[in-house]
Amino acid sequence: MKKIQFILFFLFITIVLQVSAQNTPIVVQGQPMGKGWKNLFGNNLSKAIYDKSIWKDSSGVITASKDDAIWSFDEYDDFILDLDFQNADGTNSGVIVHATDIVEWIPNSVEIQIADDYSKQWSKAAPTWQCAAIFGRKPATNKSLKPAGEWNHFTITCKGKMISIVLNGTLVNECNMDDFTSAKVNPDGSSVPSWLKNPMSTLALRGHIGLQGKHAGAPIYFKNVKVFKLS
Repeated sequence: MKKIQFILFFLFITIVLQVSAQNTPIVVQGQPMGKGWKNLFGNNLSKAIYDKSIWKDSSGVITASKDDAIWSFDEYDDFILDLDFQNADGTNSGVIVHATDIVEWIPNSVEIQIADDYSKQWSKAAPTWQCAAIFGRKPATNKSLKPAGEWNHFTITCKGKMISIVLNGTLVNECNMDDFTSAKVNPDGSSVPSWLKNPMSTLALRGHIGLQGKHAGAPIYFKNVKVFKLS
């Protein structure tokens, strides 16, 4: 068993080294394993920045009672983030990357949207507001989102200005931040929400990773939140 794990880890590292020299996203599927993977928030949220009255870790499942984010203590630039999330009816949440300001994070980060696309509200929302979108900027395609009450799996890779998103084993979004040079209009002609006042092309890469809490009145649940540094 240990020999098999070593071989798989060696193959993974080989792929990382080959692709890291290119300006292309690394797409990783499946559960992370092997040396280099770490719990993003440490054991029992010991490496997290959060309000202890809002966020709770119950047997490995992380959830919040209010609309407040939990943040990695460390900062990252090139990395792979792997996690499971479970929506409730009407969930609206997100995974936040490249956050240089954890107080005014909305204009100073990139949010990968989490939403219950099956709910009445979010099924009718703009595509850039639905699950696995780069929120407000680029919608997801070929989504394989599971309904509320079931666990979904995200693998998010940030390498340079490239972001790739794998949802439940399917590549659903790829984004080059340099393509998004306007704070008003996206490359496809859709409007950027007014509160995203900084063009994505101007955002710094090194920053905190975060999870949004109970937004829009519905809870969100996370588990197995792991990170692998690429640089």
